[in-house]
Amino acid sequence: MSLRLLLICLLALLTPLSPATTPPEVRIGVLSHRGDEATLKNWSPTADYLSREIPEYRFVIVPLNFREIEPAVRDQTVDFLLVNPGIYVNMEVRYRITRIATLNNLLNGQPLNIFGGVIFTRADNDAIRELEQIRGQRFMAVDRTSLGGFEMAWQALSGVGIDPNEDTRLSFGGTHDAVVRAVLEGRADAGTVRTGILEAMTIDGASPLDRVRVLGERWSDEHPFHHSTRLYPEWPFSKLQHTTNRLARRVAIALLRMSSLEPAAQWGDYAGWTIPLEYQPVHDLLKELHLPPYDQPEQFTLADAIRKYWYWLLTALAFLAVMAVMTTWVARLNRALERSKGLLERQHNLILDSVGDGIYGVDLQGNATFFNRAAEAITGWKAQDLIGQNQHEKLHHTHADGTPHLPEECPVYHTFRDGQPRFVQEDLFWRKDGSSFPVEYSSTPLRDEKGHIVGSVVVFRDISTRKKAEEAARQYQAELAHVARLSTMGEMASGMAHELNQPLTAIATNADACIRLLEADPDARDRIIDVLETIGTQSRRAGSIIQQLRQFVRKEEPQLTWVDINQLIEEVLMLVQPEIDRAGIGVVRDLEPNLARVRAQRIQIDQVILNLVRNAIEAMNDSRVTTRSLTLRTRNQDGHSVLVSVEDTGPGLDESVRDKLFDPFVTSKPQGMGLGLSISLGIIDAHKGKLYYDGGTEGAIFRFIIPVSQSDAS
Repeated sequence: MSLRLLLICLLALLTPLSPATTPPEVRIGVLSHRGDEATLKNWSPTADYLSREIPEYRFVIVPLNFREIEPAVRDQTVDFLLVNPGIYVNMEVRYRITRIATLNNLLNGQPLNIFGGVIFTRADNDAIRELEQIRGQRFMAVDRTSLGGFEMAWQALSGVGIDPNEDTRLSFGGTHDAVVRAVLEGRADAGTVRTGILEAMTIDGASPLDRVRVLGERWSDEHPFHHSTRLYPEWPFSKLQHTTNRLARRVAIALLRMSSLEPAAQWGDYAGWTIPLEYQPVHDLLKELHLPPYDQPEQFTLADAIRKYWYWLLTALAFLAVMAVMTTWVARLNRALERSKGLLERQHNLILDSVGDGIYGVDLQGNATFFNRAAEAITGWKAQDLIGQNQHEKLHHTHADGTPHLPEECPVYHTFRDGQPRFVQEDLFWRKDGSSFPVEYSSTPLRDEKGHIVGSVVVFRDISTRKKAEEAARQYQAELAHVARLSTMGEMASGMAHELNQPLTAIATNADACIRLLEADPDARDRIIDVLETIGTQSRRAGSIIQQLRQFVRKEEPQLTWVDINQLIEEVLMLVQPEIDRAGIGVVRDLEPNLARVRAQRIQIDQVILNLVRNAIEAMNDSRVTTRSLTLRTRNQDGHSVLVSVEDTGPGLDESVRDKLFDPFVTSKPQGMGLGLSISLGIIDAHKGKLYYDGGTEGAIFRFIIPVSQSDAS
């Protein structure tokens, strides 16, 4: 013990002080077959030795149990590996690790680079004196992947007809020391460990060899220690694939230069390192036992197939004979099918010609391949005039505004280029006489029998009649909305008269005051200016109200303009201010300061806001409402749309009304016509937006969303 303490002190003196910058860490994974504490005790001096020999790096030991080795190699959490040969061979095949040195073990003062396994029982166990007597007994090994602690013993037992997995009550101790103790304490009838363990262990101050019986013992001049199995190369020191060859070469040189007198070797109980040995015997053992990486089934040859499945081969030959007869019959059917194909083509053309929609085909060059009769009737072109000609140049060459429609922008071309079907709700086609007409059409990719795209099929419909009907409906909607606005103004007339009477009265009163001031004191200039400013303010207020009324009741212009929703809300609040004052309602403006402008028909959106606000005011006129608050909110929605909310604290809506809230002539007001919400829904739908009721715990919340521009909504 004093010698080891002296060596530790020498190592501490020889170890240089750490530089200011910590060198990179190199991790050496070591199989912890006797426990982590023993592994660190035995192998940490070796890591310190490598750190001294290669000062650019700091080497550390990472103890790994049998289950931790493969994840560490797979995930590259270690850079070098020191494990038993069986695990090494498995990692070599799976992860291409490479051995750079082989351990020279030290057993009773003798350096050895080969080892085996020892199968043993207690010396007083007379029931087991031969390997064959292990059958049916409690047999303990170190681990299923331990070469010296299980796999070698498995091979030896297989030689006497025993499979330890099937013919014994097999268990695993996890470490070599645990197996030895389990056998000596009677918790196992027999066990196996690697050579040297029994010689190296000390239990109660004595060697376990005095209390065990070695089974199936062999003798060899190369390995003069107790063993029951064949001998195999010692543990290899290996580099992982990600470890650089330069570092591996320096580590190998440092290990090979290590003397048996080196303190690291003495702490590890080994005699140094030698060049990497041949591990083919380990491959052969794993193949024999069908262990990873040789756990796949053996190759199944043609001769094996014939011997095992000869009756199926006879059946196949009989089947081939039947197929020869069937082929002749199929050939006759094929000729009949050719005749049927011609008939089907004629029926196909008949079906195409009987369809009311125009249908034509396009090849990959954009030329028409077929043209049905409905297409001829709609466009005025004959099939023979278009087949083989570029259909885009004949039917689809110009936009409605007169600008050219480029082929690379044509949806029909896009369809056979990307293989995606398309439906276009509105576009423009051109007749032979040079006139245009609106169409809706679908373009579907056309594929051959191998699935390759060979063109597209276009099905189109003249929607001129539908467009006229939509325009008439739009005009009707506009007229209905105008009537509704006039009706709304009629309901608000008394309030507006009072609202206009105030500034007009103020103007008259202040004008009389000016006259009296001039008569009484011609020099009262400053007081007269103040009165005139009041007159100007009241006249502008009256003019603003009149202008808003005129704008609201006039028929809207059909074109879209850029509209500020916040400004519309302020205009509406100006119109309904008398009603708000009479009802004692508080108004909350929660308006987005940088609200995006929307492209819309100004008067129509004005009407929607007014309808929602007046509905909220009328709801809060209910005598049951104690708190009366009207909240108007605006928000930007991802830069593509604007959200407007109108919230009140009224009694809310009954469940019976909510489902048909936007139907015409449905109302919850005694004097209401039931058109306000229906017209508002039509206006928002025409703007590609959405109007909906959003409930509310107290009162009602109506919201509508309008896209910033119509192109955003399409």
